[in-house]
Amino acid sequence: QVQLVESGGGLVQAGGSLRLSCAASVRGFSNYVMAWFRQAPGKEREFVAAINWSGRSTYSTASVKGRFTISRGNPRTMVYLQMNSLQPEDTAVYYCAARTGSTSQARSDYNYWGQGTQVTVSS
Repeated sequence: QVQLVESGGGLVQAGGSLRLSCAASVRGFSNYVMAWFRQAPGKEREFVAAINWSGRSTYSTASVKGRFTISRGNPRTMVYLQMNSLQPEDTAVYYCAARTGSTSQARSDYNYWGQGTQVTVSS
């Protein structure tokens, strides 16, 4: 029903920036929430940010507020994560996710996932 394809990861120095992109192929519905999660080596996958269908409502976890911005593009099946002031602790595989309903921080609430893109931040 929904296929997600991510891009934009890479290797950057601390203090640098990256923009991740997620292209969603949607069949049968369009009113869905999209989000970014990340998973560092040896850690659980954690919530980063979410955005509703209109793009008017967003939520980001406290550790990235002021540095990361989630947004929808044109068409709204595109979603982006602009990451500024990157630090080594941001190193992780970043995943795009989607669900119907309201925004959520819970991994279990999302039923569609991308393949992940690696972000590595050096000191």
